[in-house]
Amino acid sequence: MSKTKLARSTPLLAALLLALALPLSAQEAAPRAENAFLSQEAAAARSARVSNVAYALDFTLTGEPTFKATSKIDFDLSDTLSPLTVDLDKATILRLTVNGREIRPQYNQWFITISGSDLKKGRNTVSVEFSRQHSTNGEGLHRYVDKSDGRVYLYSHFEPAAAHQMFASFDQPDLKATYQLTATAPKDWQVISTTRETKIDELGATRRWTFPATPKLSPYNFSMHAGPYKVWEDNSGKYPMRLFARQSLASQVYPQDWFRYTKQGLTYFDDYFGIPYPFKKYDQILVPQFIYGAMENAGAVTFTETRFTSTTPPTTVQRQRLASVILHEMAHQWFGDLVTMRWWNGLWLNESFASYMATLGTTKSDEFDQPWLSQYQSKQGAYRTDDSIATHPIEVPVATTQNAFDNIDAITYTKGASTLHQLRQMIGPETFRQGVHDYLVKYSYQNATLDDFIGSLSKASGKDLQPWAKQWLYEPGLNAISADFACEGGKISRFALKQSATVSAYPTLREQLVQVAVFGLDGGKLVLSEKLPVTYSGASTEVPALVGKACPALVYPNYEDWGFTKVVLDPVSFATARTQLSGIEDTMLRSMLWQSLNDGLRDRRLGLEDYIETVLANAPKERDYTLLRQAMTAIGIGKAYLGTFASGSDTQRRLQARIEETLWNGLQADRANRDRAKTWLSNYIELATSDAALQRLRGMLDGKVDAGIEIDQETRWSIIEQLNRYDTAGSLELIAKELAKDGSENGQLSALAATVIRPDAKAKAETLAKVQALDNSEPYSRLRVMMGSLYPAGQNALAEASAQQRLDTLAAIDAKADPVFMRTYAGQMIPAACTSESVARLERAIANAGPLSAGTKRSLLISHEEDVRCVAMRKFYDEGKSKR
Repeated sequence: MSKTKLARSTPLLAALLLALALPLSAQEAAPRAENAFLSQEAAAARSARVSNVAYALDFTLTGEPTFKATSKIDFDLSDTLSPLTVDLDKATILRLTVNGREIRPQYNQWFITISGSDLKKGRNTVSVEFSRQHSTNGEGLHRYVDKSDGRVYLYSHFEPAAAHQMFASFDQPDLKATYQLTATAPKDWQVISTTRETKIDELGATRRWTFPATPKLSPYNFSMHAGPYKVWEDNSGKYPMRLFARQSLASQVYPQDWFRYTKQGLTYFDDYFGIPYPFKKYDQILVPQFIYGAMENAGAVTFTETRFTSTTPPTTVQRQRLASVILHEMAHQWFGDLVTMRWWNGLWLNESFASYMATLGTTKSDEFDQPWLSQYQSKQGAYRTDDSIATHPIEVPVATTQNAFDNIDAITYTKGASTLHQLRQMIGPETFRQGVHDYLVKYSYQNATLDDFIGSLSKASGKDLQPWAKQWLYEPGLNAISADFACEGGKISRFALKQSATVSAYPTLREQLVQVAVFGLDGGKLVLSEKLPVTYSGASTEVPALVGKACPALVYPNYEDWGFTKVVLDPVSFATARTQLSGIEDTMLRSMLWQSLNDGLRDRRLGLEDYIETVLANAPKERDYTLLRQAMTAIGIGKAYLGTFASGSDTQRRLQARIEETLWNGLQADRANRDRAKTWLSNYIELATSDAALQRLRGMLDGKVDAGIEIDQETRWSIIEQLNRYDTAGSLELIAKELAKDGSENGQLSALAATVIRPDAKAKAETLAKVQALDNSEPYSRLRVMMGSLYPAGQNALAEASAQQRLDTLAAIDAKADPVFMRTYAGQMIPAACTSESVARLERAIANAGPLSAGTKRSLLISHEEDVRCVAMRKFYDEGKSKR
């Protein structure tokens, strides 16, 4: 009798016979795939059964490479029909207890599988005692030994799914829980977590810290940090604030800036959201070897120390960056921590919202007058990504935790923030704020989805916003907009906005509101004659209101940056932008026209020599500090392409001399303005190539050349790195001498960069082997520096020597490496040389690559696409030279 027939006639008997015939393990379905990552399907299945989770965590921290802990998990279980998994990465389990009974662990180094027979319907308790190595890749519980004084520091980082590298857990965002922490640590250490400690017991050489249970949080929002940190406190605001940093770094921290921006931000967000800050105290911790800029751990935010410390007082741009990042992470305390996405496909909304709220918050500061300009400039990375093979919808499926960060990029942060800005304009600022408030109130300490967010805004506005969401959030690709007009008798006779899709594979044309501005020339000066809001859609939108107006010298169809669209200037406007750039008084418009020059070069509307000459003519006249930095970027772009297209030519030598002269003269002219002078100096150092410029750098280092501004420690290392990049006489010895003076973490990494960047074939081969070994002999922070310094522009022959090997081993490294390492490796180590041979090599690599992770495959495709573009630009340059 077939099993099918038996099951149909007597299902109860069939089940009984099957149970008798099979061993216990075969009666229960396999809980999930046997690998290091959790799928969305497995996570959903687990959260459907598990609820009301509470953790009691007990850590023994000694400063040694290994720590011990007990993770006790109390939870409700809806059924015992199948096994349950508990996530725990690469630990040694000392004891596993389930509901008071010790059991033998079924453990594969990724998760523990607990049989349904050991569980019960209702309340369960699982306790895991274990030991584990501290992490060195910036995830889990990271350990760092300060080389300057031998002190040990620990910090945790869990996003996207690394909590189980520190404690046994249900490591997924929709299983929110409370966390009660106890930690024993050396007597001179601080221990910092989401809540403030309620008791510290003195135990001789150690102290035992006890923390009350947290509010309900997703695992990635909980944290613990420990070590002999320096502490600053400020209780002048509504919430107590603390700042922590390594002892050896304390002199490079400016706590007054931190507390000022933090206090302002908490006041602003309390008022904007209409919900008091949820976590009672606000701690911020500067940590070493951090893999990101900052992380929004509830009540205990971490920041990378390399970006937010300085041996000299911070510049305006450094302070604005600090304020923006503080506000970004602070916005997450409500939008991300208080209310959290259900799965990793919703991470974009957390990041986009925080980015947008940081800009809104910065507008309230009297210290920074142009936050919207900074927002516009940050959008350029999103435009480039959206205008490439790497484009993707803002909301995308995430199959497993391995893919959680596949699409965390400029589209996620900046295009997403731009769509929120657009939405706020569409429904009105106060309606938007009310919708956000309602969303946060409704889903506090819970998980939510994009539909929940859009639903709250729809209800507040009385509009169905789902069609808008479908068009903007679920469709990939960038749109371009241009003005199409004609004039007769000095008047506009026809005017339309033309829209196109920049990536043919994604033809969606969207509707959005922009502001069209029309400018004329009056006495040789560009003046605004008309501006009007226009909602456009489809391929062409007529603008009859402009017909009959004076024929313009320039039209900008996204004036004041209302929309998210690539502006392609019409021929008349493009010509005006080149000749009138420095005379334009409107700072935002001037920034937009600087960007149009960059787009013109990239899109082959403007030749390289003309581009460089235009940039060099206008950069010294740039009055705004933020735009001066934009002009410096443009000079760097021109110099890079010049070295690729015209290496060793008279043209390169002539224009390189012009670049160096412009930068040096700018530095001398702005000696009295520290912010501007530091910008000129940093770019002079980075772009110095000629023997004369390199000798001038050496003179600055030796105190024989007066730059007109202080040469601080960071600047000294930048000079030493540039001198070693070109192997100037005596440059190698400078590394060891400087390291003897500056043995800090930044000094160690700077010395490494200066060593790796040297044009030494044998040393580069050894460094590449070390990077590719994947043997944990170097922490990720050092490997990242190696990858970033190994093959700089201008060392083409050295890069070519390993190019094929890097492509041949890409799949094997991708299969073995962790995602954190691989994101940097794929971004830095795929060779592209801007030659037809390089393009063909990449095409073969794509065809023969075999299975690759989504992120690595995308990096390979991007490298090929950019190489094709570069070859086309090179051809355009060569054709232009032949016509001169």
